[in-house]
Amino acid sequence: MKNNLVSILMPCYNSEKYILEAILSVQQQTHTNWELILVDDCSSDSTVSIATVIANQDSRIRIFKLSTNSGTGIARNTALSKATGDYIAFLDADDKWKPNKLELQLQFMQQHKLPFTFSFYECMNEAGTLLDKRVEAPKRLTYRQLFFCNYIGNLTGIYDVSFYGKIPIAQSRKRQDWMMWLTILKPIKMIRPVPESLAFYRVRDNSISASKFDLIKHNFAVYRSFHGYNIIRALLCMLVFLFTQLLVKPRYTKKLIAET
Repeated sequence: MKNNLVSILMPCYNSEKYILEAILSVQQQTHTNWELILVDDCSSDSTVSIATVIANQDSRIRIFKLSTNSGTGIARNTALSKATGDYIAFLDADDKWKPNKLELQLQFMQQHKLPFTFSFYECMNEAGTLLDKRVEAPKRLTYRQLFFCNYIGNLTGIYDVSFYGKIPIAQSRKRQDWMMWLTILKPIKMIRPVPESLAFYRVRDNSISASKFDLIKHNFAVYRSFHGYNIIRALLCMLVFLFTQLLVKPRYTKKLIAET
């Protein structure tokens, strides 16, 4: 696994406050054979300038710029088209990894002969202050469970290119990650997460996950467009989704006990 190249896809847009932390968390990985492919979605701030300074000192980092603001789906697909790694991993420009993230996940995949895995993660606020919660997932996540609720944090997923090839990412601006995980899980039916937290997710006030209405709207669109269901069937799926989201998924969010 030490020789396996991991391609890390990082879309970014106006991320000057966070991009340095995100890139440094990649550079600090104990698994050092990686390439970071950063695609800027037409930022109007200093995101590209900050990233360029670091990239000029580290040949493993490549930067590409979109000419128009196109959304994270197109940015991720652009990064995917440039990827040359044995594995594909994902990290948004406002999140960050723990130093042993790649090493532990690759070892876990090899040990259990898995073409895909993910991990638990912790949450932080916009200022980077850790919140007292860790987001976990079922120890054996089935396709049916994923169908009604996205348990997989985008910043934690890794898949094996030799098994899947390069998986195209939906062009929609929202929920591309859930659709990709469903595509990944469908042929293998069940997957196991690394049972520990390996990353930090930044909870932002304007994020899709912060808006309950947007969450409902975009998930309904997945049942309609991605699965091709009619309105009645999509509404029935949404009822199960809401039940799972409100009553089942919260059981996997654990309150962390501060050390004294």
